[in-house]
Amino acid sequence: MEWRPDKQLDIPIYQQIANYIQKRIAYGEYPPGTILPSERKLAKELEVNRATIVTAYDVLYSNGMIERIKGSGTRVHSDVWGLTRSRVPNWDLYVERGSFLPNLPLFQQIRDEVLEKNLINFASGELASDLMPTKMFKEILSKNDFQQSLGYDHPQGNLELRNSLVAHLKTHKHIDCSSQSILITSGAQQALYLVAQCLLEKGDAIAYEDPSYAHSLPIFRTMGLKTFKLPVNEDGMNPEDIIKLHQKHNIKMLFLNPIFQNPTGTILPIEKRKRVLEITNELGIPVVEDDPYSLISFSEEIDTSSLKSIDETGSVLYISSFSKIAASGLRIGWIIGPDKIIQRLADAKQQIDFGHSIFPQWLASEYIQSHYFDQNLKSLKALLTEKRNILISSLKEELTSELSFHVPEGGIHIWCSLHGDVNEFHLLEESLRNGVAFVPGSLFGSEKGYIRLTFGRVDSHLISEGVQRLKRAFVKLKK
Repeated sequence: MEWRPDKQLDIPIYQQIANYIQKRIAYGEYPPGTILPSERKLAKELEVNRATIVTAYDVLYSNGMIERIKGSGTRVHSDVWGLTRSRVPNWDLYVERGSFLPNLPLFQQIRDEVLEKNLINFASGELASDLMPTKMFKEILSKNDFQQSLGYDHPQGNLELRNSLVAHLKTHKHIDCSSQSILITSGAQQALYLVAQCLLEKGDAIAYEDPSYAHSLPIFRTMGLKTFKLPVNEDGMNPEDIIKLHQKHNIKMLFLNPIFQNPTGTILPIEKRKRVLEITNELGIPVVEDDPYSLISFSEEIDTSSLKSIDETGSVLYISSFSKIAASGLRIGWIIGPDKIIQRLADAKQQIDFGHSIFPQWLASEYIQSHYFDQNLKSLKALLTEKRNILISSLKEELTSELSFHVPEGGIHIWCSLHGDVNEFHLLEESLRNGVAFVPGSLFGSEKGYIRLTFGRVDSHLISEGVQRLKRAFVKLKK
């Protein structure tokens, strides 16, 4: 056999072998009844261990491609084409064949560990249940009659919600827009997906911050986009880097999170925000601004003006949601942009899901029109400030020799630089054993040696214990 499995591929060796044999059967090179090599013989030919061949044959057997005849060995099924029996689809092949890429495996592992085990959670980028306005929602539901139609709504989202957002954005974020320029989405994630799918094409060059949440999104890799990074320091990214990247790569779009950036927690100074718009207007590059955190500033003195609020040419596509200021489970996000763009995105969203569910839209509209919104926002900022301070105090007390960090003035993340030659993946592995979870910085595109600790999801009384467990993981790695 001339073919050999490729040990450099991400596909398991046994699966490569099963796929190869299945293709030979499909091409008629192994007709029904063909005796296949014994497990030992094939293992020797392919230079793999026998257990690998056993597993490959198990896959083919479960798919109905082969049969095992006692005393005769393994052969291609006599009814492989299903003339007298049904065949089970090879779902492994279908999973691998799909064009939509999965999340990074480590993100999947962290998610599964957090869901399945009772971990202290510094990993999840959401609010804890005690920070969500659950009681306020109950009061809204008890005092207001739901009288909306339960049929399909407007492709751009419920008009009442969009009108409520117009007032909300004007009051709280100083953004002037109309209901016609807003599309309601299933959170900010869907908004990013629609923008990438509808406004870009394979081979286009985009730029985003480094590190950045955008780096972890499989959307860009699925589409075959060329991605380039804008390094972030404690003062945010350097707008002049946009010019250099555009000259080299003809950047088609920027993805920025300038206010309390995820994962670093930094804020781009207002002078730099203005310079970003000057440069992008000169070059004709649209900016996608992801702004989940600007309303949860811990200081009234910080200028949290979004790019969109100072955008005079309509070059900024603005994305935000209720996930970080109310409840992630509402799945209410929105995107603001030129009418033509919003109509294009709305058409695509309608093809995907026929529009957003009316009930959470109604509840969100009632919420932001009520006094509950400002009341909860004030409480939220106070509680998040408390959580941040507890985490900072615990880190200074327990881990000053192990890491350093930037103190964020808003948002829910603390970005930590590890001291010495510490492998953040080994640290995560040991931390999970100790019952605490975080996200390695490399998953956000940064260089090795960083971790992100999120204080929005973890209960306040568990923060100090979580840091102590993290400290034990550091100690274990040093042994």
